[in-house]
Amino acid sequence: MTFLADVWYVAWRELVKFFRARVRLAVTLVQPVLWLGLMGNMMQGLTANPYIQQLLGTGSYLAFMTPGIVLMTVLFGGVFSGMSIVWDRRIGYLEKLLAAPISRGAIPLGKMLAAAVQGGIQVLIIVLIATGFGVRFATGPGGVVVILLIAMVFSMILSGISLTLSAILKTQETLMAVVNFLTLPVMFTSNALFPNEAMPAWLAAIARVNPVTHAVTPIRELVIVGWNWGGMASGIGITVGLAALAALVAQWTFRRATVE
Repeated sequence: MTFLADVWYVAWRELVKFFRARVRLAVTLVQPVLWLGLMGNMMQGLTANPYIQQLLGTGSYLAFMTPGIVLMTVLFGGVFSGMSIVWDRRIGYLEKLLAAPISRGAIPLGKMLAAAVQGGIQVLIIVLIATGFGVRFATGPGGVVVILLIAMVFSMILSGISLTLSAILKTQETLMAVVNFLTLPVMFTSNALFPNEAMPAWLAAIARVNPVTHAVTPIRELVIVGWNWGGMASGIGITVGLAALAALVAQWTFRRATVE
């Protein structure tokens, strides 16, 4: 119980910073509107072609891309969670945390938990915006809850990777360069915005092993198809397994990096 209290203390501090950052909250609202409103409607004409409808599995490109925007949002939020470690180190707060009577393993886990909660808030906003644009979720409110949980777990994968990198890379500039280098290729080598069948064979092969694809597939089933547990089980299992692995690696790396 003490360890869980330590995790929550670290997470609560991160959440307080998140809610106080008004510009960041505004961007959280504006970014999904731009993606769904501009790109979604721009590509909507493609679904007039019956073959495209068959590839997408729906007559609405907005419905197809909404799961991708969900994962894109939590991806960008998760990968930048490592910046908090670099910033805490720079201002001296990390030294205070390390000197406090809390478990060192609780520090990365608390930051991962905060990233997951922030991701859940952002996903809820995206769901509301998508609904306003006319997207109908096949599984209803219950499916939205499952989507939130999947997205939050996926956010922990990215935040765990980011925190691992932040424990190794000591400067904010280096971490940002690496994160920016990784983020877009990971996103655009998945089926988040386009179906595997529309990709070249080499890119489709990469997409099939991309963690983003494994997370977006069950979300897309919940949005377009319904409660198809057979089609969702594999993606959910892989996402949960990768989140657990990311948490273990982040803890181990952080402990090694902060040994006096």
